[in-house]
Amino acid sequence: MTARELLDEAGMLAAVMARDTTMDGLFVYGVLTTGIYCHPSCPSRSAQPDNMRFFGNTADAKAAGFRPCKRCKPDQACLRSRLQNVARLIRDQASTPLTLKSLSTHADLSPSRFQKAFKAEFGVSPRAFQQACRTHSFKVALREGESVTEASHEAGYGSASRVHLHATRGLGMSPSTFRAGGRGERIHFACRQTSLGLIMMAASSRGLCLVEFGESDEALRLHLQRTFPRAELLPSCAQDRPELDEWMLALESHMNGHAPAPDLPLDLRGTAFQMTVWNFLTTIPSGESISYTELASGIGKPRAVRAAASACAANRIALLVPCHRVLRGDGQLGGYRWGLARKKSLLQREQENALLLK
Repeated sequence: MTARELLDEAGMLAAVMARDTTMDGLFVYGVLTTGIYCHPSCPSRSAQPDNMRFFGNTADAKAAGFRPCKRCKPDQACLRSRLQNVARLIRDQASTPLTLKSLSTHADLSPSRFQKAFKAEFGVSPRAFQQACRTHSFKVALREGESVTEASHEAGYGSASRVHLHATRGLGMSPSTFRAGGRGERIHFACRQTSLGLIMMAASSRGLCLVEFGESDEALRLHLQRTFPRAELLPSCAQDRPELDEWMLALESHMNGHAPAPDLPLDLRGTAFQMTVWNFLTTIPSGESISYTELASGIGKPRAVRAAASACAANRIALLVPCHRVLRGDGQLGGYRWGLARKKSLLQREQENALLLK
């Protein structure tokens, strides 16, 4: 799902009135009285809403007879494009020290404005973005069999202490443990047919680390193996993890409308931004829904709509981290990792149950 799909006309009008630079590149608007089209952030005096027309791209605006504004130059590279170019630069040079000043120069912005615009676009600061790229490079090197020392050098970590301070935080375990593919971690799993299809639950020693719908037991098992490579995967049985079967029964009862959502321990694993989004999702009451824009505002990052939507798409714990309760701004379903039919059914069931409880 693109950010443009998350916007309705009211959202685009609000972006124009706020001169929101993060919306540049997502759409342009034409003004009937002047015959020109502009970026949402154009500093020119705002037109009356009745005189505005919104377009998904500059070609559509031109086809409708509008010409580009000479002030904001919407036919030239927009702020979003410049920020994305800088993001590519950071990814390509993740192991190299990059200063805020040098990056802002590439974006043709002042350091302070660049910092603010980059965080609004990607949900994290340029420094955190580079750290994530560096951690990714470190992971790849370890998976390819390089030693921790070799991998840390390639990723640009200057010392062993920095590896353990920064990389361990991003890996969720020590570098040596990650190099072994998570070897030593025990994850119990079980599959069960439900009214919404086959579902798998997997639990670590800390709680549920995966709840996924799938087409078959084997497909779900392979997905679990890819998600936690080289961890010890154990089918649930009464001797090893008896509560996992109880959790599955409780979740199935909830899906069938016979019980509230079970309060189960979760082992969430993601970036700091993803964790913030997922934790916020767990606070949305059953039977209610919010928009992606409201989600971004709820976590204190109102301009990180696209990043919030991406965090929803990356959620690995269905139902218990209820990303299905987030809709597009126009009330449409939007996307859902496990299919729109399931999302629609879940929302209908929760709304019906909420009415019965009133």
